[in-house]
Order: sequence, then C-alpha cells, then structure tokens
Amino acid sequence: MNEEIQFILDSAKENMDAAMRHLEKEFVKIRAGKASPAMLSSVMVEYYGSQTPLSQVANINTPDGRTLSVQPWEKNMLHEIEKAIMNSNLGFNPMNNGDFVIINVPPLTEERRIQLTKQAKAEAEDAKVGIRSARQDANKEIRDLDVSEDLQKNAEVDVQALTDKYIKKVDAFLTVKEAEIMKV
Repeated sequence: MNEEIQFILDSAKENMDAAMRHLEKEFVKIRAGKASPAMLSSVMVEYYGSQTPLSQVANINTPDGRTLSVQPWEKNMLHEIEKAIMNSNLGFNPMNNGDFVIINVPPLTEERRIQLTKQAKAEAEDAKVGIRSARQDANKEIRDLDVSEDLQKNAEVDVQALTDKYIKKVDAFLTVKEAEIMKV
C-alpha cells in the first residue's frame, strides 16, 4: 500500500482514538449510583483570585459508596469549596464539619437515571460525529492524492471499515454505560 495512504489511515485512526478517549472522560463524569472523585472533576474553586480545579486545592476521597469527602490543603478554603460544589449544578448538598467537606451522594431517582441516559447518548453521538469527521477528512485527503482510482477506492473502503469498527465500539460502550446507569 502507498505510504501516503497508510499515513492518512493512521492519522484517521488517531483522530478516532481521540474521540473514544474523550467519550471515556465524559462517561466518567456521568455518575451511575456510586460515589466517585471524578464526579467533582468539573468543580472550579476561587483560589487566590483565579478559578482552580477542586483537585488542585484538596484531596477528594470516597470513604464508602455513597459518600465523598473533600479535605482542603488550607483550612480557610472550606467555605470556598462548599460554595463551589453548590454552584456546580451537580445536585449535591455539601456539609462542612470544620475539617473537611462531606457530600452524601443521593440515590438516583428513575427520572434522573433517564436524564443521565439521555446525556450518555448525547455524548456517544458527539463521539460518533468526531469519528465521522475523521473519516470525512481522511477521504478528502485520499481524493487529493495523486494515485490511481483503484488505490483511492481501496483506501476509502479501508477508512469506512475503520469508521464502522469505531462506531461499534461507541455503541458497545454506550450499552454498558446505560446498563450501569439504569441498574438500581
């Protein structure tokens, strides 16, 4: 196979891998009943005048499956952390005990599970869009090459096979996440 075509295929595969990695990160943020430090990954805290990720100003632990504890490295940050968690729209009600912030993760209601499933489907669709975009870019690059029509057609078939493989991965990943969310 032509080196240029192989390079284009490798590039498309990298872009599709990037879409999958992004999907994995987004799925970690969608909670499925158990408490996880990743649930607070989007929380930003006001720290000496700048917005800083919570994980950079405190330790986040899960003492049990329904509780998160946030222990700041500086005691004077307790109120800021509590305020940031409340303002983050995660639906948590943090409690400050003077040493750290405790968050009881409420069990998911059926309605909330359906919302989270829809959110997971939207993230999966975004990943599919990224994969299809990588396919489109690869096909455009292949058409721009100065090679025979047969080589172009074969390369486009290879790109489509790669695309189908990644779309199936996204669907399988979504099925697992949906089952995890809906499990009571």
